[in-house]
Amino acid sequence: MALFGAGYVGLVSGTCFADFGHHVVCVDKDTAKIAALERGEMPIYKPDLERLVATNTREGRLAFTTELAPAVAAADAVFIAVGTPSRRGDGFADLSYVYAAAREMAPALKDFTVVITKSTVPVGSGDEVERILREVNPAADVAVVSNPEFLREGAAIRDLKHPDGH
Repeated sequence: MALFGAGYVGLVSGTCFADFGHHVVCVDKDTAKIAALERGEMPIYKPDLERLVATNTREGRLAFTTELAPAVAAADAVFIAVGTPSRRGDGFADLSYVYAAAREMAPALKDFTVVITKSTVPVGSGDEVERILREVNPAADVAVVSNPEFLREGAAIRDLKHPDGH
């Protein structure tokens, strides 16, 4: 699994997925942030985050890099967890980082990959992400889904029920 964006959303989500037993690579363009994370220095405060990062890094389930292509090529799921700040003037979400992430990851997509938009985006943004992925890499075998940062994974998983009621 790869997470593009090692900020508040990406780092916390990636660390939690690693703690659940998944192998996770958090990718970020900020070389200073990645170097600090590799030294065990957290760019944000979240209770217990430092311990969880240290444990999962030591156990080989969590890694950090600035190299997007190898992380994406090895992943069966790639999360886009980049910022969507409000645009100046109209207040709408600036999706340029989300779309840039899709453009950058598209050439590295190899086998079937689920691309998950975790950034907060308006309805329909997933269609544009998929369009970009297919434009840049027509051979990409992808499914694009959304898991916004404000949807707690635990609650979402807990609320899912098997069709037979289990």
